[in-house]
Amino acid sequence: MSPYMMLMLLSTLIMGTLITLSSSHWLLAWLGLEINTFTIIPLMAQNSHPRALEATLKYFIVQTTAAIMLMFSSTLNAWLSGQWDIQHMAHPLPLTVMTLALALKMGLAPLHAWFPEILQGLDFKVGLILSTWQKLAPLTLFIQISYEYFTLYFILSLASILVGGWGGLNQTQLRKILAYSSIAHLGWVILIAHYYPPLAFLAFLIYAVMTFTLFFSFSYMCSTSMNALATSWAKTPFLTSLIPLVLFSLGGLPPFTGFISKWAILNELTKQSLTLMAASAALSALLSLFFYLRLSYAITLTMSPNNLPATLPWRLPFLLPPLFLTTSLIASFSLLPLSPSILALFLL
Repeated sequence: MSPYMMLMLLSTLIMGTLITLSSSHWLLAWLGLEINTFTIIPLMAQNSHPRALEATLKYFIVQTTAAIMLMFSSTLNAWLSGQWDIQHMAHPLPLTVMTLALALKMGLAPLHAWFPEILQGLDFKVGLILSTWQKLAPLTLFIQISYEYFTLYFILSLASILVGGWGGLNQTQLRKILAYSSIAHLGWVILIAHYYPPLAFLAFLIYAVMTFTLFFSFSYMCSTSMNALATSWAKTPFLTSLIPLVLFSLGGLPPFTGFISKWAILNELTKQSLTLMAASAALSALLSLFFYLRLSYAITLTMSPNNLPATLPWRLPFLLPPLFLTTSLIASFSLLPLSPSILALFLL
């Protein structure tokens, strides 16, 4: 793809998200979401592989369905209450349809089945955009709508944490594992979103930094499955030794960066007298931790039976800029002391 075309698509993608973030009217928010959808489709389809084209078509159908549900619920709310404002949705029927529409856009369980299949057909760079940036605008809308019927939000969040951990247990494809990891982490964000929105954005930011590191690391090592990770020691020994630390951070183990978001969310849920909810989320997170440890085992403690000349792709030139990957690696497991300051920044 031409660099000018790529710049235009990325600029439009950012503009669509900013339109949604800055709008208080449902039509403008819907417009920003549609700009996002139609901008990322050329990025997904730039690879002419049939699997990528299939993923693009599936993504278009799913996002169009969610957009229709969003438009229907906002129109129904305007008909019932005379309000188009995002924060003035109190009727149970449009509120339920809107919640399900946003859950479908973000890939929350039980409306998650499309996300791992689509991510499997994309390359790592477009998959990173789909896993992080594309979820920012629906997440902002999700936080702004009414929290009167909180049972549905708890069901979506706990189901996402459980399904995200359970679904990744029997996967060997790295992109599907990252997809289920995204579902589980988004469940944590939704769980605290209406009680403490700054903490939800902090958890999403930490997840985005760690996911950026993993996507670019696997892309650099040209690894798409767990079997391919067995030769990673010969490709990049130093990067291979650091990726398990990122995986531990993604699993929420102290003293890494990912621990602060899970600990703060559990602490806030306990303060809100939701001890059972916090315990259920913490126990469900052990499922995700298991396949993170399995990935770490595949990277560091297994070795391919190939001979040495067949496992020396490090001779190839390094085409990715190492600055961003190095910065994200350091941030993925060493931001824990700065997390209170970052949270205070979100409170301003």
